[in-house]
Amino acid sequence: MKYVILHADGMADRPRQELGGRTPLQAASTPHLDRLAQEGELGLLTVVPETVRRGNGLTGTTILGYDPKKYYQGPGPFEAASLGVAVGEQDVAYRCTMVTLRADLQSGSKGGLNEIKKLGPHVVMDDATAGLISTEEARELIEAINEQLGSEMIQFYPGLGHRHLMVWGNGKSRAICTDPQLLVGRPIADALPTGDGADILWKLMDASFQILRDHPLNEERSAAGQKPANCLWLWGEGRAIFWPSLSERFKMSGVVVSQSDVYRGLGIMAGLESVDGSRLADADLRTQAAIALEELAQKDFAYVHVELPDEVVYGSDVAAKVKAIEAVDRELVGPLLEGLAKSGPHRIAAFCDPGNVQHGQVSEGPGFFAYRDSALAPAVGVGRKYTEADAQASTVPPRDATKFIVRLFAKGS
Repeated sequence: MKYVILHADGMADRPRQELGGRTPLQAASTPHLDRLAQEGELGLLTVVPETVRRGNGLTGTTILGYDPKKYYQGPGPFEAASLGVAVGEQDVAYRCTMVTLRADLQSGSKGGLNEIKKLGPHVVMDDATAGLISTEEARELIEAINEQLGSEMIQFYPGLGHRHLMVWGNGKSRAICTDPQLLVGRPIADALPTGDGADILWKLMDASFQILRDHPLNEERSAAGQKPANCLWLWGEGRAIFWPSLSERFKMSGVVVSQSDVYRGLGIMAGLESVDGSRLADADLRTQAAIALEELAQKDFAYVHVELPDEVVYGSDVAAKVKAIEAVDRELVGPLLEGLAKSGPHRIAAFCDPGNVQHGQVSEGPGFFAYRDSALAPAVGVGRKYTEADAQASTVPPRDATKFIVRLFAKGS
């Protein structure tokens, strides 16, 4: 028996006026996901208690069966695990995002960087991805930062694109930090770190601005009409804690397949093997499906995480999101289902959630699932589609995400 969790991150959404009141999933052609919904069980997923802090990797934590109140510390430790960075029990890992800041035009400034003397009032978050800076360019900048700001207690590590890591040895983990995507187009003054340890974080962020603002690479980017990566934004903090291994708990071998540092790290912390990030960095969707099937030929379980491209998630083109969803269904889900059918008995659970942040706001829309066991006779769900509305209309009661994995691996169910 082969087991698969397919996590479609960020595809659920709210009804959009541009789509005639439909969600992107309702507007998209998704025959392969629809087949799962029609032949299996479709319903809503209870993912996160209201009392738990939000952040990237939270849904994955619950899907893999871990109580987020106990195990979710923030995305920083996941990033560290993926990058192979050792984090001690008293260390704190922070997500370190390269962003573009500008002066607030409403304050009477011309928006020039030279008008910003320090982080605070009249500074606006212009772009939370630094213009989707490339990994190669970002590495040069993060190395410059570590050379000047790194110390015995503070170290910066390069990741992919605009996403990087800072580890604070014996640091503070209770500062209140803000996801930069929530600040796009808004002043940053009220969103700078507060609480225990905030003074250190604030100084590091301000110092990073002083260093990056005049870096030759950013001067080249500005001259080429690209947005400069002129500040490191610290957030997503958390301590690394011990997670019980899924492989040991369910006596199986497993792998995580994801282009995301956070989700690869999440899988590693759950005791799964991880596909080398270099194999997936530039892999298209069909290649990701092929890699997952190749891994499944040797292992029992695959957690396949896929998210829409940054330019779709952080953009405002809803039609582009519809096309991206269709590509996931056609190029990833279709080949994956075809390969599973050839492999023999299998169970697959396809989870869909709104993702962490969309368009500068906490995203909306329910989390839902479709579950199919090849050993059971197909259900009769004629006309049913893999959409938010059809999941809400299902007679199946909402399932607790933290308990779903027990069902996936249950003997004879």
